[in-house]
Amino acid sequence: MAECESVCEHVHLPAQSGSSRVLKAMRRTYDRARYLRLVERLRSEIADLALGTDLIVGFPGESEAEFEETVSLVQEVQFDSAFTFIYSPRAGTEAAALPDQIPNDVKHARLERLVDVVQRGAAERNARRVGLVEQVLVEGSSRTDSSLLRGRTRRNTTVNFSGRARAGELVDVVIEAATSTTLRGREASLVAA
Repeated sequence: MAECESVCEHVHLPAQSGSSRVLKAMRRTYDRARYLRLVERLRSEIADLALGTDLIVGFPGESEAEFEETVSLVQEVQFDSAFTFIYSPRAGTEAAALPDQIPNDVKHARLERLVDVVQRGAAERNARRVGLVEQVLVEGSSRTDSSLLRGRTRRNTTVNFSGRARAGELVDVVIEAATSTTLRGREASLVAA
C-alpha cells in the first residue's frame, strides 16, 4: 500500500475486542499486543493513514475490566471509524453455549459508552482536517442536501461539498467543517472564484 500511489490511505482492521483473553475466547489468532504492533507498522509505513475497525461488546464472560480494555484500545489507536456490535448468541455456535452470558441491559450500556468514545475521537480527528484540501472522488448528490455534492476522500471519509463536479470525477475540496462521520467543504476551484 505504501508503495502504490493508486491505493488510498484507509485500512479496515477489525479488532473485535481490546482484551487478549476475550480475543482468545473468540478464537482470534492475535492478541492486543500483536494488533497494536500491526497498527504501529501500518501508521509508520503509510502517511496520514485512516483506520477503521469492528468492535463487539458483551461476548460471554466479558468482565467490566475487559470491556474497559476495549475502550482503552479505541483511545490508544484513535480509530477514524468503527462498526460497533452487541454480541448475540447464534444457535449451534460454541459461544452460544458458553457460561456467563452478559445481560442485554449491560451489553446495551457498554455499547452506548463505546460508541460515545469512538464518536468523540473521530470528531476530534475529523476536526483536524478543517482547512486542508482533500482529494475527493465524487459519488453524486448529497443524501441530506440536494444542493450539495457527496464524495469520499482518499481516507474514505464522506464529504458533502458545494461544487460543479460530476460523479466519477476527482476534485480538490477545501474542508470547512467536520462532524464525527462527515466533512463539509467547497470545491477548491470555486474558493478562488
